[in-house]
Amino acid sequence: MPTKINKPTIIEAAGNKPKIIEEFVGRVNSKTESVSIAKMTSPSGWVEPGQTPEFDEYTLVLKGELNVKSLNGEITIKAGEGIITHKGEWVQYSTPGEEGAEYIAVCLPAFSPDTVYRDED
Repeated sequence: MPTKINKPTIIEAAGNKPKIIEEFVGRVNSKTESVSIAKMTSPSGWVEPGQTPEFDEYTLVLKGELNVKSLNGEITIKAGEGIITHKGEWVQYSTPGEEGAEYIAVCLPAFSPDTVYRDED
């Protein structure tokens, strides 16, 4: 039988400004370890610490722009575009644009604070 997700769980976000993470599928909301699916709402000027995760992340930007910095440079992902970041590669996400961003993030395996390996301050 299919499992209906009635509502997401709000997850605390890392970064310099408050960002809303609504986890629909993942370790917290559905007890799913194989994948996580979350809707992110990020304000203008938000910057997350750099990270070297043990998961691939697939991102689709719905509104605004998401900046993705890697050791090879920076890429701006606009509404209607997507990006794949690969496990074991250092990345840093931010939303420097005036309107911030709204986007969907899918992590395989599911996101975990224990496997994201954020940079220390």
